[in-house]
Amino acid sequence: MSIFDGQRLTNATFKLDIERMRRGWYTDKYFVNIAYMLTRLSEMGYTYQGKAHRLPEGISPEGVKCGDIEVEMQWFTRRPGRTIVVGVDKALTMLRHCTGYWEGDQFVNTADQLEVWAVHDGAVVHGNGDPMNAQPVMKVRGRYRDFAILETPTLGILTRASRIATNVYETLIAARGKPVLFFPARFDLHEVQAADGYAYQIAVQRYNMDYGSTLGPFVSTDAQGDWWGGSGGGTVAHAAIASFLGDTAEAMLAFAQVLPVNIPRIALVDFNNDCVTDSLAVCRAMFERYYRLLEEGNEAEARRYILYGVRLDTGGNLRDRSVPPLGDPSLDLGVTPRLVFNVRQALDTQWETWDIPPKWRDEARKYCQRVKIVVSGGFNPEKISRFEKLHVPVDIYAVGSALFDNHGPTVTDFTADVVRVKVHGQWVDMAKVGRRPLDNPDLERVW
Repeated sequence: MSIFDGQRLTNATFKLDIERMRRGWYTDKYFVNIAYMLTRLSEMGYTYQGKAHRLPEGISPEGVKCGDIEVEMQWFTRRPGRTIVVGVDKALTMLRHCTGYWEGDQFVNTADQLEVWAVHDGAVVHGNGDPMNAQPVMKVRGRYRDFAILETPTLGILTRASRIATNVYETLIAARGKPVLFFPARFDLHEVQAADGYAYQIAVQRYNMDYGSTLGPFVSTDAQGDWWGGSGGGTVAHAAIASFLGDTAEAMLAFAQVLPVNIPRIALVDFNNDCVTDSLAVCRAMFERYYRLLEEGNEAEARRYILYGVRLDTGGNLRDRSVPPLGDPSLDLGVTPRLVFNVRQALDTQWETWDIPPKWRDEARKYCQRVKIVVSGGFNPEKISRFEKLHVPVDIYAVGSALFDNHGPTVTDFTADVVRVKVHGQWVDMAKVGRRPLDNPDLERVW
């Protein structure tokens, strides 16, 4: 599965569309054309006819069967700095099941004739964006026409999964170890959720290993947990509050009554653009139900009404009612540091105004002060870093489309290059200008 357990995922997890992948359905057409060309040249008995000015002195090109040429290919990313590598196991699975050739309607699998090296998912590679100084994450030796059509899909999974994992990792660093909820499902096709959620989970594990942390993964859909056994979680949607006529407290009481107790009670409090008022209303309503049930001796039922947190999701074009205007949109609109401070202060002191028996006052204080603050809406590493530098009392960050970011320093595009060819039993460097054979001490022989 990863560097964390030393195991690799198989097609039992990925469920590849093997038949169509073998046919080149998912492949850039020029690779399909190249594979066809080399196959036909092999059938024709074609041998090299050119001058071979790139061959070292003493090695003759005579008799080289280009159609059956064996190559060494390496896969690497162009992302500068640190990259958390994910997608290796799926790329290897593509090689295992789709390397070979067709004889009529029969596919002949030749994967066992390859030599394959790879890192594990969760490995880290470093680079400066220069292909001459990259660290490969996979290396394959074998007859090129047998796996030429797999360049496109292998690069695709490595690029996407590693980009998301690295973006998550950098976001966790910005959050200084606070939980980061994985909320980007709504911003892309549902078919990618399993791979995306796996990349997120690997990033969380890598962060825990590097920083001695114990964060758990939190995804929003069951599909995002498919490859590693996770399940989706979340808060309450704005639509649910609308269903209760805009009464956030009533919606939360109903949620707490019906949903299993293991689901955290996190109230979404920006529906009426008054996060302080709605946070206090929810907190009071939930606590009143909580302590009455405890007084009745019904501790199990009382646990349903423990308010875990409130989520602030104020739109970037709105100023919450509790935030006095300063005239600067960056300071006034959306989820701002001032809004979070307002909500935290209000929650921490609300219990002082409650008319409750004296014996419950200390419990009420603890109940209010334990309520966590979750923020969402436009958060990325830069915004999170700003909040953390200001010591804004955020407990959890929910991040969405920023985890898909792919521009400038977050571009994680992978490339695969042939860097050596086998000529008369001897491996010869044959990379295009600007590329060269690379090494990575974390590569291990897979088969």
